[in-house]
Formats: sequence, C-alpha cells, structure tokens
Amino acid sequence: MRSTSEHRALIVLSGLPGTGKTTIARELVARVPSMYLRIDAIEHALKTASGCADDVGPAGYVVAYALARSNLALGMSVVADCVNPLLVTREAWRAVAAETSSHLVEIEVMCSDVVEHRRRVESREADIAGFALPSWEAVLRHDYEAWGTSRLVIDSALVSANEAADLIWRRMRER
Repeated sequence: MRSTSEHRALIVLSGLPGTGKTTIARELVARVPSMYLRIDAIEHALKTASGCADDVGPAGYVVAYALARSNLALGMSVVADCVNPLLVTREAWRAVAAETSSHLVEIEVMCSDVVEHRRRVESREADIAGFALPSWEAVLRHDYEAWGTSRLVIDSALVSANEAADLIWRRMRER
C-alpha cells in the first residue's frame, strides 16, 4: 500500500539500546506497510562487507538518510529505528523530511525502570546473524545528547509496543 504525499511520513524512533525501539518499529510496520530502516542492520552489513570490525562512523546513518530520501520521494512512509544520539543526526533526519516534503514524527523511546532496562539489555539475543549486542556497561557509556526540540516521548516501562504504536499513529493523525 503506497501512501499519498499528504500521508507520507518519516517516523524516527530514537533512544538508547534496549529501550524497545525495534519492537515498537515492528509493530508500526505491521500496521501500515512502510520502508523499515534499522541502523543496526545497515551498520552490521557495512562492517561485514568491508571486513572491518571497527565502528563505521557516520556511514550507517548516511546510507539510511539516502534510503529514506529515495523511498519518501516515491511516496512511501519510512520508519527509522536508530539510537539517533546526537543533535547532528536528528537535524539530518529533519532535513530528509523537509527535502521530501514529508511529515516528520520524532519519537524518543526510553525505559524509566533501570532494573527492567538492564534486564532487557542483558537478556536479549541478537536477531541479526553475527551482530554483537552492546553490554549494559556500553549502554551506560553511550553518547546521548539531551533533546532540545519537541518530540513524542514513550516510556516503554509504562506502555506496551502495541500501546506505543497507538500513541504514534494518534500523533500522526493530529498533524
């Protein structure tokens, strides 16, 4: 199902690893067919293709911006699943939405229950073959700049993925 330009949206799910972004993104895409961009998958593919085990720097995001731009231009909505930790990455997503005249929905997913967040990080299994999930210590050390702009904040300790998707779709309909 293609979305018309007036309904075309760029939905960017941001937040630290283990907060529930991927689970919520999958719920969104199951409801309305959209292009799904997962930075973890893109970065892992870049590392695998290059034979490099090191950080790929901004390359994964740059690829995702290009893919989002192309699909939004075709009239598809896009769900981006990424940590999106820096002001510069958030501004880049905003630029993609503006360049394609797409509605932008920025979401910060967090988990206010530290014990639950740690349990999720330490108990989850990678769903991408060969992908190394971050440790709890790595999550705690992750660079993550505070937001200075409006966004929908979802606390995954308080709402299910289904409820989060309802909140996101409600936000989209309001605009």
